[in-house]
Amino acid sequence: MEKPGLELVNEIEQFLYREARLLDNEDYHAWLALLTEDVHYWMPFIDNRYRRDKTPVHNEQAMALFDEDRHSLELRIRRFYTGAAWPEDPPTRHCHVITNIEVELTGRPDEYLVYSAFINHRSRLEKDEDFIMGRREDLLRRVDGGLKLARRKIITTQSTVLAKNISTFF
Repeated sequence: MEKPGLELVNEIEQFLYREARLLDNEDYHAWLALLTEDVHYWMPFIDNRYRRDKTPVHNEQAMALFDEDRHSLELRIRRFYTGAAWPEDPPTRHCHVITNIEVELTGRPDEYLVYSAFINHRSRLEKDEDFIMGRREDLLRRVDGGLKLARRKIITTQSTVLAKNISTFF
């Protein structure tokens, strides 16, 4: 299999770091500009299974914490600015850490499969604090010369997310 060049890997790493900064700064409109029109943003529930159980751990037909398209992401972001998003007033402070970035070429010259790990530290009010960690599988697509996120699968290491709310993006 052909390996991606260092210039492409650097471009993708910078894309992911910029995305994290935009989310940390709550610049959601700029973040939306990084998404394709046909984006699929998916965070399935995790089923704890014994190794002998061969049922798929991530079932696309089952309920998910997030199973969103461009329109639903836009609605969720619009809600932040209405004053009706009580879990975000006062706002949560975020710090996204992105690491373990690995890039694979796909069969299409304009699409790249990207694996990464993340830590999202969330702090709200004086005492509310959460760490949500996991892995992501992204499909990045080159659109009009720039990279955009076309698909994201988010797998947390926690089978149960204990945060009081999950009004965040990963």
